[in-house]
Amino acid sequence: MAEYIESLRILAEQFARLEGVGKKSAMRMAFSVLSMEEEDARAFADAILDAKEKIHLCPICQNLTDQELCPICADEERDHSVICVVTDARAVLAMEKVREFRGVYHVLHGLISPMSGITPEQLKIKELLTRVAEGEVGEIIVATNPTVEGEATAMYLSKLLRPFGVRVTRLAYGVPVGADLEYADEITLFRALEGRRDV
Repeated sequence: MAEYIESLRILAEQFARLEGVGKKSAMRMAFSVLSMEEEDARAFADAILDAKEKIHLCPICQNLTDQELCPICADEERDHSVICVVTDARAVLAMEKVREFRGVYHVLHGLISPMSGITPEQLKIKELLTRVAEGEVGEIIVATNPTVEGEATAMYLSKLLRPFGVRVTRLAYGVPVGADLEYADEITLFRALEGRRDV
């Protein structure tokens, strides 16, 4: 039935354009919007337009913000000499949930992936180098995912940053809490050994 209602089909197609949303989920979302009161539907649409209009990249770290600077860059209590380099804004949220990191961030907005046509020039690497060149950075923590693309990006950044004389570190990855060693893959076990520490 839904495919015969043009407006509903178009609405579902728009939801399906969102990352991680399949056709069935998109249709459920479209029906959810239809079940809203008109006032709520307008508020929903206004929230989308408002976010699109107000949210932009922080000129320092390239994270998303609706202020002149993001709250982390604007926070003078943070250690601005330590920069954690992440793939996207979602990674910043994940790191902030831990409430242990007191440095600042730099968001690349992707990873180097020749297979997908993503080159270093398309990422926010030049902005990172500009920050480091200012001379106040002591350590760069590369916190990209332990994937082929994440490792390639980490290696590329390491080579670029070496001439600046800053310390470049990588997040330690290992066996998750509650996991059995027999089910861990070789790369996870290698990272766990590499990132071992005294107890």
